[in-house]
Amino acid sequence: MRSILTWASLALTAALAGPLHAATLTIEQSGGGRSWETSQLLSHPQIQTLTISNDVAYKHTMTYRALPLAALLEGVSGQDHVQAVATDGFAAELPAAPLLQTRGSRAWLAIEDPNHPWPAVNNGLHSAGPFYLVWTDPQIDNIHREEWPYAISKISVLAPVGARFPAMKPDSKLAADDPVNQGFTLFQKNCLACHRLNGGGDSQLGPDLNEPHSPTEYFSAGYLRQYIRDPQSLRSWPQGKMPAIPEQVLSDTELDRVLDYLEHMAERRRQ
Repeated sequence: MRSILTWASLALTAALAGPLHAATLTIEQSGGGRSWETSQLLSHPQIQTLTISNDVAYKHTMTYRALPLAALLEGVSGQDHVQAVATDGFAAELPAAPLLQTRGSRAWLAIEDPNHPWPAVNNGLHSAGPFYLVWTDPQIDNIHREEWPYAISKISVLAPVGARFPAMKPDSKLAADDPVNQGFTLFQKNCLACHRLNGGGDSQLGPDLNEPHSPTEYFSAGYLRQYIRDPQSLRSWPQGKMPAIPEQVLSDTELDRVLDYLEHMAERRRQ
């Protein structure tokens, strides 16, 4: 997904990028919002040193100063929905329940100290900071890489996706366990962080997947699957941003459900 430079190159990149400055994290809720400066978070009573193996952004073990994300989500319930917005427009849609739990997979907010900056990611000049959502024991609750948003600037507590963007919802006549509805759930988890559909969604990274046309209409089924699994295998494009989505992230059965949803929504395009 994101390759890592050699450590020597990372050190040179950090030097060229100049010193880091303190950042501000904003958490927005219906009753108002609150902001924390980097220094406030680093001095939070629940801050601790955390070691993450197989870090999603860096692909190796990393050590962070981090605090349980639940400590910043006072008043949030397991039925709520959380959106983490990154500085590049990536908008991760996350159910609140896993973020609040204290057993199994646990969510932590890693805070980048300006005096001890993290390495750069994605062959660029920027690190995963200033704020990065990391997980301990992610395998317990099957936490996917899309649930590790980094370069976070804002966290919002919002209504569920279907309530905010009704044009994205499948036909209400379908049963709750219909493959299309299963695909809608998987689409929110794996695709909505980068894409919009029928104009709905908050990310600015990728194209709308139904307007003016659905990819199920201009890709044959086999090539669409290949593109999702490995975009660069169909068109070599160094600037391409879409990551490969392997079976470990989205199984073949789950991919079938996402395609069921996209095919269904191709018949529900906004007029």
